[in-house]
Amino acid sequence: MKQTLAILAATTALAAPAFAEDLSVVGSWSSLPLHNSYEVPFWSITLPAAGDFNVELTTHNQMNLGLGDIYPLLGQGVFDVAMTVADYAVSDAPELEGLDVPLIALTADEARAMVDAARPIVSDIFRDRFNSHVLAIAPYPPQVVFCNAEISNLDDLKGLKVRASGRMTAKLLEALGAEGVNVSFSEVPGALQKGVVDCAVTGAGSGYSAGWWEVSTHLLPIPLGGWDPVVTAINLDKWNGMSAENQTLLTDQIKTGFEDLAWASAQDALVNDIACLTGNGECPSGDARSMTLVEVSDEDFATARTILTSEVLPEWAERAGGDWAARWNDSVGKVVGVKIK
Repeated sequence: MKQTLAILAATTALAAPAFAEDLSVVGSWSSLPLHNSYEVPFWSITLPAAGDFNVELTTHNQMNLGLGDIYPLLGQGVFDVAMTVADYAVSDAPELEGLDVPLIALTADEARAMVDAARPIVSDIFRDRFNSHVLAIAPYPPQVVFCNAEISNLDDLKGLKVRASGRMTAKLLEALGAEGVNVSFSEVPGALQKGVVDCAVTGAGSGYSAGWWEVSTHLLPIPLGGWDPVVTAINLDKWNGMSAENQTLLTDQIKTGFEDLAWASAQDALVNDIACLTGNGECPSGDARSMTLVEVSDEDFATARTILTSEVLPEWAERAGGDWAARWNDSVGKVVGVKIK
């Protein structure tokens, strides 16, 4: 009898189906290319096809979440996975500003090298601040300047009200003589139209998709907002509860099926998006618009870079405290050739 029961138990164990891994995923802005071209295909098609994952995907704007609440709610386990712009979390983690420094990565390859160097720092921040494990860091295109005002160079931003894409960008704009204004992404078109702001910083592709060209006349393609990295993280308790096999599968799949693809398109995206906004070149995304393209001079770039290294970065080092500046110098700084003094 005991032998029979043992055989039955073993047979039942062998026949029992493996349980699928359920994931509730909150994506980034639903209207933008990163979500529609990369997040949706990965979570809806690529990952479920590669393993036994059931994914329920939405976005933070569809859930009406406060931008600063996304990662704290992730850490509390309200959902399993979240992805949004790291700059949205700097109120809780000022050290995270070091991931997205303006003006030091001018190509997608340089930006990815910078992000890869910063990844151990970012992983520590998300573990300690948000009870989360970092899965991927993907880019928006470089953050450029849309103006509903006539400008011909960087110096013309002095005295203008400019919506920044992050805290470090706001500090840089203020050091350049502009007035940094806090306006959420979705409210920018109305703010530009009504004169609440004169200019606003976002990715060229994001501005094209969101119709900023309808309320802007001039485009200044200097990366005053960096690359606005989007961090994808999973609740740490959820991560630790997954099998080692599923952890490996998710890690491998999100790199090849999401992160690598987003980075591969980043540089071409900037060129294409500027063409779409200004009509200078072919627009693969739809109708080309007619914004005035403002050429960035070497003098403009040098001025902004000097202010960044002499004022903005040292101020961030004080704000972050601890050994974050030293860690940044030893990782990101070495890759980009910049040292915070």
